[in-house]
Amino acid sequence: MNDVGFPGTSFDAMRQELSVHENAVEGEDLLADVYMERDAFSEASGLDRVQWTENLPSLRREWRKGRRDMLRRVLEVAEGLEHYAYDEAPVFSPVAPAAALSASSPLGAAVDDFIAEHSRQWAGKTAGQNRAYLTILVDYFGSDRQLATITKQEASEVKKVLQALPASRNTKPKLKAMPLMEVIKIPGHKKISAKTINSHIQMFKMFFDWAERHGHSPHTLFEGMKVKKDKASESERKPFTPDQMRLIYNELTENPSGLVRKDSHKWGMLLGMFTGARLNEICQLDIADVQQDGDIWFLNITDEGDDTKSVKSKAGRRKVPLHPELVRLGFLDFVESRRNGSRLFSDYSYSANGGYGRNLGRWCNESFLPKLGVKQPGLVFHSLRHTVVTRLGQASVPEPIIQCIVGHARSGVTQEVYLREGYTLEQLSDAIGRFKI
Repeated sequence: MNDVGFPGTSFDAMRQELSVHENAVEGEDLLADVYMERDAFSEASGLDRVQWTENLPSLRREWRKGRRDMLRRVLEVAEGLEHYAYDEAPVFSPVAPAAALSASSPLGAAVDDFIAEHSRQWAGKTAGQNRAYLTILVDYFGSDRQLATITKQEASEVKKVLQALPASRNTKPKLKAMPLMEVIKIPGHKKISAKTINSHIQMFKMFFDWAERHGHSPHTLFEGMKVKKDKASESERKPFTPDQMRLIYNELTENPSGLVRKDSHKWGMLLGMFTGARLNEICQLDIADVQQDGDIWFLNITDEGDDTKSVKSKAGRRKVPLHPELVRLGFLDFVESRRNGSRLFSDYSYSANGGYGRNLGRWCNESFLPKLGVKQPGLVFHSLRHTVVTRLGQASVPEPIIQCIVGHARSGVTQEVYLREGYTLEQLSDAIGRFKI
């Protein structure tokens, strides 16, 4: 490292991974094999397959601890190369130096700088959500509060405020207009979920890490403060069973019950079924987004075009090969029939809150699934996406390829640094072809 330096991208990827390990809830398994090869670790452990399986939970915890501590040590050495040491230099001045002033900035100004720097990396909706998270800090401490004066104990109090926050605060005008410390005292409202609490805390930690690195604060906060996840509820989204998928497929393609009256409903559902794309990603497609490269037809999911198109994140911009079944069923003929316009589903209107997906989502969740007899808590249009991810995993498709298909960010040094270009259309097409109804 002294001779050639340390690659900045690798440095950032290691810091990001270390943050993942350090901020995991106690006992949480974040799939360490995303970062390390499980087979190599298993072989090095000297355990046979039975011993490995029987002790897997504790082995994975130790595995992650080892990975975490290795990253800490490497980063410590790398960062040490950026400085000179004068430990043995004689002290010439008999006068004690004045106490150094702690680096600090007003909270409000630091939040504005943080948002300005990161917003170009976030989709519009994500930027708005993250600003809303950080507004909790500003509301609690005040815009002029110096970051250096905020303590760990006060950070713990913020966590308590989050746990008392009503889930409907941003949707009910009366609650939205109330000050933070008053709205948490209103009884009878469902509280935000553990997942949402942890999303707030992760953003708070990310902000303070940034503030410390940029000289706005002498310390970081909110490390290791995530709460345990809620027990799975009946309403939690889940995949469709194979029998349910066959029933849905048959109704969409044969229409024996007469439930499908619009081509846009039929093809919107089938695209969700065979690509795992998000509702709005499908409904905002332009005709020009259905493209061909060689023998492979694919959807170019992007936010390019008019201002109403959007993707959830950078990873959401992707090319998703068309499943052979979509081609066999005549999807390309449907595209051709729409050539007189620009949008593929021109009958789906735009909404500032739901994008283009509101029409199809309501039809699926409130009409189609109930009348078909498969509507249950947790089964909605988005369950098609869960189903694709589940079935591809069961078909032994590697997780990073599944992430590329559905638009999830790939994590780990190998994926973020060495495989930055991603996978080829041929690889993605082969993977998506393994999905079976």
